[in-house]
Amino acid sequence: MPRYKLLVEYDGVPYAGWQRQANAPSVQQALEEAILRFSGEAVPTRGAGRTDAGVHATGQVVHFDLTGHWTGLRIRDAMNAQLRPEPIAVIEAEPVPDEFDARRSAVKRHYIYRVLDRRAPAALEINRVWDVRKRLDIDAMQQAANLLLGWHDFTTFRSADCQAKSPMKTLDRLEITREGDHVLFGVSARSFLHNQVRSMVGTLKKVGEGKWPVARVGEVLEACDRKACGPVAPPGGLYLVQVDYGSGAEQLGEDPAEDEA
Repeated sequence: MPRYKLLVEYDGVPYAGWQRQANAPSVQQALEEAILRFSGEAVPTRGAGRTDAGVHATGQVVHFDLTGHWTGLRIRDAMNAQLRPEPIAVIEAEPVPDEFDARRSAVKRHYIYRVLDRRAPAALEINRVWDVRKRLDIDAMQQAANLLLGWHDFTTFRSADCQAKSPMKTLDRLEITREGDHVLFGVSARSFLHNQVRSMVGTLKKVGEGKWPVARVGEVLEACDRKACGPVAPPGGLYLVQVDYGSGAEQLGEDPAEDEA
């Protein structure tokens, strides 16, 4: 049965997250219903990242199987027609080998968290940024972020609802940059624990505000205690922007299928 890969963009605000829910709308449900309407086939989809309620994506990757043979352009255009007026767009579609798996074949996932730190409130970016209303020190936050890089037990930054088998993860990149009144946290790893990115951003904000010293972030990490964590940043500032595929070294203690940032 032919397998197809989608590159998908969506606004996470109206949804209870990526994963299909019994009593709430989800991105997965919207995509599967669009596939059914254009193809006549009820098929499951699998996404590269199980984004949480209110989290957005510009680079979510999805795969599914159909009995019929379709061109990528036909699938893209048919799905976009069926998705209207949902705030979801299929950017690209293409046939892929049967062994491709949007989750398990991923070797790295990239997220961006966006903060607006001007004094005036957000007007056009409500639910698109974390509106903190206080200038943050990005140099101090970067020093603290560097303490989180590498292979660690990230229990402190793990939601109580996390279903991952192990809290051990390798954080490859946590880069903090400024673009005017916006602070961007670029985060990359093979996979993440539930709420890990938002928990790290909330902790680093305490440093950026001058409320915590840089060294405290290392202590928080080593505590392996959820109570030591800073506040969890709101979902509206988080975006899944890219998923990488191809050859990649196995990373100790990590399941490539886990990703609930």
